[in-house]
Amino acid sequence: MSGTTTAAAGPRRRAPGADAHRWVVLVVLCASLLLVALDATVLHVAVPAVTEDLRPGAVELLWIVDAYPLVCAALLILFGTLGDRVGRRRVLLLGYALFGVASAVAAFSGTAEMLIVARALLGVGGAMIMPATLSILRQAFPDRRERALAIGIWSAVAAVGAAVGPLLGGFLLEHFWWGAVFLVNIPLMLVSLPVGRLLLPESRGERDGPWDVTGALTAAAGLFGVVLAVQRLGGGEAVASPFTALPLLTGAGLLLLFVRRQRRLPYPLVDLRMFRRPAFSTSVGCIVLAMLALVGLELIAAQYLQLVLGLSPLETGLRLLPLTVAAMAAGLAGARMLRRFGPRRTVSSGFCLTAVAVLTLTVMGGADDPPLLLAGFVLLGFGLETTLFGAYESMLSEAPADRAGGAAAIGETSYQLGAGMGIALLGSVMNAAYAPALRSVPGVPRGASDAAGHSLGEAYEVAGRLGGPAGAALRRAARDSFVHGLHVTLLVSAGLLLLGALMALRLPRTMQCDEGPDGTGAEVPAPREAAAGRPRVSA
Repeated sequence: MSGTTTAAAGPRRRAPGADAHRWVVLVVLCASLLLVALDATVLHVAVPAVTEDLRPGAVELLWIVDAYPLVCAALLILFGTLGDRVGRRRVLLLGYALFGVASAVAAFSGTAEMLIVARALLGVGGAMIMPATLSILRQAFPDRRERALAIGIWSAVAAVGAAVGPLLGGFLLEHFWWGAVFLVNIPLMLVSLPVGRLLLPESRGERDGPWDVTGALTAAAGLFGVVLAVQRLGGGEAVASPFTALPLLTGAGLLLLFVRRQRRLPYPLVDLRMFRRPAFSTSVGCIVLAMLALVGLELIAAQYLQLVLGLSPLETGLRLLPLTVAAMAAGLAGARMLRRFGPRRTVSSGFCLTAVAVLTLTVMGGADDPPLLLAGFVLLGFGLETTLFGAYESMLSEAPADRAGGAAAIGETSYQLGAGMGIALLGSVMNAAYAPALRSVPGVPRGASDAAGHSLGEAYEVAGRLGGPAGAALRRAARDSFVHGLHVTLLVSAGLLLLGALMALRLPRTMQCDEGPDGTGAEVPAPREAAAGRPRVSA
């Protein structure tokens, strides 16, 4: 493992931007991250208004929602490694410009097709912005202790953006038309472009050899196929369906070709040797597993609050707000936890705390229990953010500084893939536990039972059409079955989280600071070593 250089190895080389204004750099990067995080969720509340205005078909509506995350995930590696080659600030500023233009096109789209194109362009801009922010942050904060605090603030901003998106969208829809949810991006971009040009440091990695255009396109096409298949699975498509199997097999084949190509090239697009570092590969695995265990669960929890407890969308958002506040607190406290406990205990404890939260929520039933939900969501938010913060920080610090863009892109891609797979996996578990009990409800025809087995919302619609004792029995059975399915899903999620806690035991025991000869960190002396006379590094 890297990181054997001692703290006394001499004066540390300061990277571009690592001066007094590096905290201003962090503010600019957090502003751009907030924008991307907002755009990932702000459209959710606008879907009904978009549907009413543009009248998209079912497939078109699916692409309106999915085009942004799909394109963004597919292009992260391409633009992350391009930033390493041509300059990370340059790619970031181009992403700002494209994001602003695409937002204007989306806001004034007159057809579903135009909105899909605009959402895809927003995905391209997001793929330029996301890895660039992390890689510039890696360069601007060479001291790992400061970098840990910066990443904690960065991750807290991401949590705020994801939570504020639906609330902001709802406010704008109450006062303006649906295009306003996109127009809000433009003023922020108009400010970010000149400020970023003036304040952000330019940095790039080694430029030996040509940039592997063929490899970049192969990776993009492969990721597009895999993410598309995962999204189809999350939407309920069968694994054997050609719309799932074909993109999955094609994407996996292209990614295999990409890996083989990178191993042969003298100057690869992505340095796969990073995965030989236990801290790097383990961190990537922890990110995937954390998202795999929890993203689908969050969607199911929102349905529970609205359809089982009968809360309004606003009340649901307020109930989930403690989760976001706890995540922000964990992000801000993460640097101190990482210094005190080290990556291994921090990430493993985060997984365990999240598993405790998930098991606590298995007590949920058909009746509302606000104290239980509050405790569960607070533990869930704090544990999840602790896990993700520790994994991201370890991954980014373990990667060589000149490969920061590629490393950041790998982390973001892992996040997207884990989220998609989580929706597919936990959604399948939920459906398997929910549907069987509805096949034998007294007085309910078989066709109605089959339709009710698709989702709780559809079961309520079928029950309303049936009416009478049969409708009431179906509604009650669907509600009880959903709660049972939720409990099963929670148990599966807890098992995945405990598996993540075991995986995290491969991370370094202590935090590593100081840049080593390969651009990675050197281990912080333990307290007894410092007392023995080894000089310590000031933060």
